[in-house]
Amino acid sequence: MKNPKLILFLFLIAGIFVGPAQLSAIASTNNVNTPFKQDPHKLENPITVNYIKRNLRKSSPKLGLSPALERNLKRKIRNDEVVGNYYAAIKANAMEVMEQPALTRNMIGRRLLSTSRDMLHRVNVLGITYRLEKDDRMLEKINEELIAVCNFTDWNPSHFLDVAEMSTAVALAIDWVGEDLPKSTVEMAKTALIEKGIKPSWEGNRGWIDGTNNWNQVCNAGMIAASIMIADKDPELAAKTISRSLEGMPHALAEYGPDGVYPEGSTYWSYGTSFSVLTSAMLETAFGTDFGIAEYPSFKESAKFRKLSIAPSGWYYNYADCGDKHGTGGDIIMAWFGTKTGNPLYIEKDKFTQPVEDMGKLNRLAGAGLVWLSQFEAEEKEELPLAWKGDGANPIVILRDGNEGPDSYYFGGKGGKATISHGNMDAGSFIWELNGVRWVIDPGNQSYNELEITGFDLWGRCQDCERWTLLTKNNYGHSTLTVNDELHVNEGFASLSNFEDGPQPTATFDMGAVFGDNLTAATRKFIKPDNQSIIIEDQIKTNENTKSITWQLMTQAEVEIVDGGAILKQDGKSVKLENLSHPDLRISVISLDPAPLELDRQIEGLKRLEIRIPAWTLENGEGTIEVRLSEM
Repeated sequence: MKNPKLILFLFLIAGIFVGPAQLSAIASTNNVNTPFKQDPHKLENPITVNYIKRNLRKSSPKLGLSPALERNLKRKIRNDEVVGNYYAAIKANAMEVMEQPALTRNMIGRRLLSTSRDMLHRVNVLGITYRLEKDDRMLEKINEELIAVCNFTDWNPSHFLDVAEMSTAVALAIDWVGEDLPKSTVEMAKTALIEKGIKPSWEGNRGWIDGTNNWNQVCNAGMIAASIMIADKDPELAAKTISRSLEGMPHALAEYGPDGVYPEGSTYWSYGTSFSVLTSAMLETAFGTDFGIAEYPSFKESAKFRKLSIAPSGWYYNYADCGDKHGTGGDIIMAWFGTKTGNPLYIEKDKFTQPVEDMGKLNRLAGAGLVWLSQFEAEEKEELPLAWKGDGANPIVILRDGNEGPDSYYFGGKGGKATISHGNMDAGSFIWELNGVRWVIDPGNQSYNELEITGFDLWGRCQDCERWTLLTKNNYGHSTLTVNDELHVNEGFASLSNFEDGPQPTATFDMGAVFGDNLTAATRKFIKPDNQSIIIEDQIKTNENTKSITWQLMTQAEVEIVDGGAILKQDGKSVKLENLSHPDLRISVISLDPAPLELDRQIEGLKRLEIRIPAWTLENGEGTIEVRLSEM
């Protein structure tokens, strides 16, 4: 049902109030294939001043750490190779921080974020090491850093992520080591948390409070941490701020549903999820409950998404604004999921036990993460599926062969729409690895600040907005379909309409809305016949507006055009591209090295392969485009 007036009429008959936000959502169903969204499942929220006075742990540590957890941590450092080695790496990071000057208010473009993140890293490595070593030099360093950041004029509330991460850092510092800090420093820090952290959260743009992206997770985490630590000073402010966050957080947590996919991609999963698990841990130790975060529908399932999004090559399936490669250090956020599930698959033991000197700068939540790692108790290992679909706001499918080595088979394909957070015009796109080579690539992410300082409007998402001029953001830079050489419809949603597991798994995306009035209908089916090939099958229905359909593939391989297709060569290996449906149409090779715009990401050897099909060649306005990629 896509008639908004009829939907509204039925709602009114049923006696259901429809407000402005709901009206907007209903209206949008007229043009895009997006499901009508209901209010998310709520967290428990008993927070009042009286609840805080009765239930908040009085003594520190209480933010992700407790006396019992600390005793367990000390025991595990002595007896567990993984925990002991990771702590040694944390201590090495702490010693490096000791040699660095105190932080200054260093703005990069419109952000203070790198300074806030550096402070969070320093507090994590210094704080946990001080608790275990009682090295007065580290206490003095924490004191120096706290005084420095609390004396900043502000924590840059115009970009509230900066405030949130700084608030988290300051709260953890006074919780973990405050009992040994000068009382004047603790008082200064609590005042700063109120004046530079919490109060600005009640002013200005507060869309993050119930937003659906990582800002919600990070900012609410920071405000909860700050509120817990100033509850003795201003219980009313603490209570209303924590309560607000518990109301707002489900809007972001619901985005993991129904299967655990993080719409913004794998590296943003790490960012947003890290603060949600930190929030869960802090609430658990402060109140004895996390009010339902850990058990939120599909949240734990997202660990499976994270694991599956790492290809055999070590590269991510890097859709949206995802980074390229998985880090070489142990994934401490996954360790939280390992602790909650008992699944050893989520503990990157090899990385946690590598030589300390090879581990480099650790995650800025390393101290809190060490506590999660120390709680892990292995249970039965749950293997990952070979064919997996993740539905939701940015649906994807991942197909594998089950082998463990870097030469394994790996395929990722997706639907979704461009206007989701960090989204691109990449519906229908895919990546493919075989024999240790990524034959079909996603162009990935590029530096925000480098674009912003030129005045480039990176974040506007209207149909004609500047964002879509970039190859990393528009459909011309992705392995998808383009119709009439035009941009995808920015609000057009490609849904996952069918998924079939089994020996030859398939996934079908309904892409009709992506092309607006230029096509009557379009579906894209991905078929995995075996462990050496992938078939892409597009069903097209044209109309009077359709002039041409272009099938695209992005690659860095060398390309040799042959009858019926092409040979791709890279790293001494080869695969074959066969144009099964239109073997007489010659494939075109468009060099994108250099990329069209100076501001585009420059990717060595990048090229777009095209099969251009005039609409008039499709009999009765309908046709199939079928292409197979296979090992030679």
